[in-house]
Amino acid sequence: MALIVQKYGGTSVADIEKIRNVARRAVRIREAGNQVVVVLSAMAGETDRLIRLAQSACPDPPGREYDALIATGEQVTITLLSMILSEMNHPAKSFLGFQVRIRTDSAHAKARILEVETAEITQALRDGIICVVAGFQGVDERGDITTLGRGGSDTSAVALAAALKADVCDIYTDVDGVYTTDPNLCAKARRIDRISYDEMLEMARTGAKVLQPRSVELAKKYGVPIRVKCSFSDEGGTLVTKEDKDMEKEVVSGVTYDRDQAKLTVVHVPDRPGIAGKIFTPLSAQNIVVDMIIQNASLEGYTDLTFTVSKKDSREACRLLQDVCREIGAASVDLDDNVAKVSIIGVGMVSHSGVASRMFSALAHEGINILMISTSEIKISCVVQAKYTELAVMVLHDTFGLEQKRD
Repeated sequence: MALIVQKYGGTSVADIEKIRNVARRAVRIREAGNQVVVVLSAMAGETDRLIRLAQSACPDPPGREYDALIATGEQVTITLLSMILSEMNHPAKSFLGFQVRIRTDSAHAKARILEVETAEITQALRDGIICVVAGFQGVDERGDITTLGRGGSDTSAVALAAALKADVCDIYTDVDGVYTTDPNLCAKARRIDRISYDEMLEMARTGAKVLQPRSVELAKKYGVPIRVKCSFSDEGGTLVTKEDKDMEKEVVSGVTYDRDQAKLTVVHVPDRPGIAGKIFTPLSAQNIVVDMIIQNASLEGYTDLTFTVSKKDSREACRLLQDVCREIGAASVDLDDNVAKVSIIGVGMVSHSGVASRMFSALAHEGINILMISTSEIKISCVVQAKYTELAVMVLHDTFGLEQKRD
């Protein structure tokens, strides 16, 4: 008997018939002799509707009330699925985040999981019950409902799988796996059969929408295998797992892009100890995530500091930095939100030379200017003008031959 955690996204539970399809999949696994935990998102578009409703009531809603409202979408799907399963003569029980006790911190709308209590779910599984859990939500130490941020149901599922020591966590979406790049952008994109945690994490962080980055971090930390599968087909699938030697044969495994980028430059910054801390501390205090950072060489005691943030945070970041500029004596803050980040990822980069050269040459050949560069052992990211995003992705996909399946 295996313990399998299944997670279904919004498109997989968009209406009653699709929820019935989820029920049939869960029953199939249960009838094969396995224990099943199902984690659900809200119906497609429902969380956005609730967000708009909150903002229509109050442009800047209090975090506690905001989370209490937008967490209601999952309550609908888990109860409907439990009803359908019971109708199919398979006992089921729904659990909200506070009923499982998925304990989180109190950072509303972007809470982090601290602990998952499993006693009640474990007993229900022993009793032969299919457990249906609301994704995306938890509860803080005060008993207030919290939410984990967009894509948080992935994180809920992997956290549950880790806490329950599940054999596998199946993430069901509207695509049949992880692709070498976005198939909606590049017709040559190819499905990847197996990918390492590190590669998947870099792809998720740099724009791939298939998995939420925090879910991959958790899977790697606790060794939870993830299978990305399609809700509407039994074909395909991608296994996210530990790295093996075969994975190193591919120099580059995927190309990603992220249009949710804004570039901020603090101009004419005094070059002395402690200045960088003064610049970034106010951003950290507002939970604004900084991605790429570049500092120019010092010239006559001054330098420029450039970095990227999410486009949605750019105006707030710019406002905070205006105050910092006056404090430290910098000249100004320049904002450019007409940019995108394009990245190549592959564990094979560690043992192959010339990858950066090939990437930069391919972009240059198409007249694409690189505004910023960031690297890790298995990733190279470039910030380019947003209008070149699609061209850059297709050129890099061709340059590294990603349409060809490796043996």
